[in-house]
Amino acid sequence: MAEQQSPETPADEQPIKQRKNGLYPGVSEELAENMKTGWADTELRDLEPIAQVKETARRRAELSARFPGERLVVPAGNLRTRSNDTEYAFRAATEYAYLTGNLTENGVLVLEPRRGGEGHDETLYLLPRSDRENGEFWLDGQGELWVGRRHSLSEAERLYGVRCADVREVPEVLRSASGPVRVVRGHDAGVEAALVDKVTAERDEELRGFLSEMRLVKDDFEIGELQKAVDSTVRGFEDVVRVLDRAEATSERYIEGTFFLRARVEGNDIGYGSICAAGPHATTLHWVRNDGPVRSGDLLLLDAGVETHTLYTADVTRTMPISGRFTDVQRRIYDAVYEAQEAGIAAVRPGGKYLDFHEASQRVLAERLVEWGLLEGPVERVLELGLQRRWTLHGTGHMLGMDVHDCAVARRETYAEGTLEPGMCLTVEPGLYFQADDLTVPEEYRGIGVRIEDDILVTEDGNRNLSAALPRRSHEVEEWMAQLKG
Repeated sequence: MAEQQSPETPADEQPIKQRKNGLYPGVSEELAENMKTGWADTELRDLEPIAQVKETARRRAELSARFPGERLVVPAGNLRTRSNDTEYAFRAATEYAYLTGNLTENGVLVLEPRRGGEGHDETLYLLPRSDRENGEFWLDGQGELWVGRRHSLSEAERLYGVRCADVREVPEVLRSASGPVRVVRGHDAGVEAALVDKVTAERDEELRGFLSEMRLVKDDFEIGELQKAVDSTVRGFEDVVRVLDRAEATSERYIEGTFFLRARVEGNDIGYGSICAAGPHATTLHWVRNDGPVRSGDLLLLDAGVETHTLYTADVTRTMPISGRFTDVQRRIYDAVYEAQEAGIAAVRPGGKYLDFHEASQRVLAERLVEWGLLEGPVERVLELGLQRRWTLHGTGHMLGMDVHDCAVARRETYAEGTLEPGMCLTVEPGLYFQADDLTVPEEYRGIGVRIEDDILVTEDGNRNLSAALPRRSHEVEEWMAQLKG
């Protein structure tokens, strides 16, 4: 990686972002003048709008109608330092990406109330292209020759279907704001500082909550993106099965890297840290260290999802025998989880309570735990006291979308205590986890963890399993693995 400084500037001198006498340190006037000239006009005049431009416009209109007469500020966020002068890969704030489709850093969407209270004027503030009259484009570590070409403001207007302006105007625009203002917090400290005397935490949280609730029901574009994410994820799981022998020779990291390659080739990234948990690591719910051994005879719990270029993510889990065949005990536990998932999926329907699928799955698991003698019945007593949770641990699912745990700040009455509607997408993911040091279970159970997770779309007449292409029954998993391994 090239060091972000002028070639003639020693490492211990001031950063190149600081100018001296109008020039960057170590840059001659002749070189500075030379770099201003000889550049072709590369304005892109035939750009087509982004695929979701109608949807983003509709979403902004819905937001405008909810908060008439108020200025609304939604930032994209900024780069965050990873180490010294390098940054983490940028991911735009979900609320911003949902409303604009733009995914670049430092952007700010501002909805300015019109006089009379009739709607809002929308402006998307972005960093424009360098004009080649200053040295930023080639000397600044975030200049275009360092990190790539930016869209011009006119190009951005064609892409996103909204007026665009220079983001460097934002501080003054916000400081001069009058009347009520709301901002989505946590993404841009500079934006928040400019509004510090104009906003309240309670009002801002209401804005964030409404944006979260807007995402509960997905439109056709979003459903298509989720299916695209799932389809790529299915191929990523197939990739992993094909290389299990190489993972056995190395570690869980080989599995992680294999899936990541599919995610980067077909999408933007992974939607969350992949859980590649072999053997007893499968009993750790969010095992993302992925540095353990992969051994024949153990199970592999793979929980992973591809994120599309529009930031919609899949979230799928399969538990598979590394050897290709379940042992009798592994199959007993796996089949119980499968039965619980079947009950949960069957409970996903329009008009049903959100928690129905969780309760249906937990009932089946409690029944099996009583049947195996691990808990004393009756089952109703077990469920009332939550005794099954020693081995089930987590909720049975969550909403899915641009965030893997989507709509997380929606009000409880619209989410956990709400009613399912067509267009909602959620995971159903029961599990059983018997810790390696759990002396309350037979020794043969210890160190076995099983989770099965699918992405379920609520439809007009029931549900559709978006990830149905991956087998779930234990014998089907074995057949699938055998075919892939050849």
